[in-house]
Amino acid sequence: MPHITAVGTAVPPHILRQDEIRDFVRRLFADSFRDIDRLLPIFHNGQVKTRHFCVPLEWFGQSHTFAEKNALFQEWAVRLGVEAAKDCLNRAGKSVSDIDHLFFVSTTGIATPSIDSRIINELKMGVYTKRTPIWGLGCAGGAAGLSRAIDYVTAYPDECVLLIAVECCGLTFQREDKSKSNLVATSLFADGAAAVLVEGEACVRASEKKIQVVDTMSTLWPDTRDVMGWDINEHGLKVIFSRDIPAIVCQLLKPGLMEFLERHGLTGRDIRHFIAHPGGRKVIEAYAEVVGVELAYFFHALDVLHRFGNMSSVTVLFVLQAFLEQGIAPGEYGIVTALGPGFSSEMLLVKG
Repeated sequence: MPHITAVGTAVPPHILRQDEIRDFVRRLFADSFRDIDRLLPIFHNGQVKTRHFCVPLEWFGQSHTFAEKNALFQEWAVRLGVEAAKDCLNRAGKSVSDIDHLFFVSTTGIATPSIDSRIINELKMGVYTKRTPIWGLGCAGGAAGLSRAIDYVTAYPDECVLLIAVECCGLTFQREDKSKSNLVATSLFADGAAAVLVEGEACVRASEKKIQVVDTMSTLWPDTRDVMGWDINEHGLKVIFSRDIPAIVCQLLKPGLMEFLERHGLTGRDIRHFIAHPGGRKVIEAYAEVVGVELAYFFHALDVLHRFGNMSSVTVLFVLQAFLEQGIAPGEYGIVTALGPGFSSEMLLVKG
């Protein structure tokens, strides 16, 4: 079976407390919402305490062109991606020469040549390194990129893949957008990067601390395009964010999860670990309802949300790192899962 061997992470230097951001948003949105103080509790109800950003707080109080935002994205995506990759390789005891294929995931900026080519140059990887950029999967991108990396090493079991996800959600902020969707987004989203080493069965050393990947499943639900995503306007990427997402999770996720487990003769009771993307406290509560467990079951997801916020595709990989460090007993099963635009779901069945 393919294996997940190591996860590395990186965050930008500007750390903002949730109360700082709340006070900034109160000033910014006061003229648009007469009941602004009634809306601001979302900054505390969402479980987030601190977040990391590529720019200081005062940057968000100014207007910026899409070109300016995207230039910052390109700079920080390379910087954070390289840092996360080095952390991952160091944890795994590997070098860049061991990597055969680089998968790169992002949704918060664009570049051609793509960011992965720039990271390859920065890391001085081999000129024959294969690369696959994946764009537009939003919060599902980390899990989906992991699934595609698994597909690759299943076909090529003697190869080693590095998956890198980078998101600079803060750089997409539009101060001109005074919608409730934007208000909710300002209470959740943040910047960060993660890198995952995925190895084919023939590459794995017996001494490595690792997780086996048994299977993956992708789901795209019809007629749900408007649940989450971007609108493109003159200021850049404008957030689409339905308040019904937790209810949609409860409605749509369980049938797919049960079908996925049935493929392998398993039930929900056989799953000891859930490595879930923490889209927000209400989303985690919806996961807990679907699975039928206490909220504390999602300790790692809640902890990542608490300390880092929602970093879109990156977040589930931060949770995966915490889970990998904790370890999984031989024979125990877990589910890695994330939801994103489409509306879509990605799941991986993992085993110790």
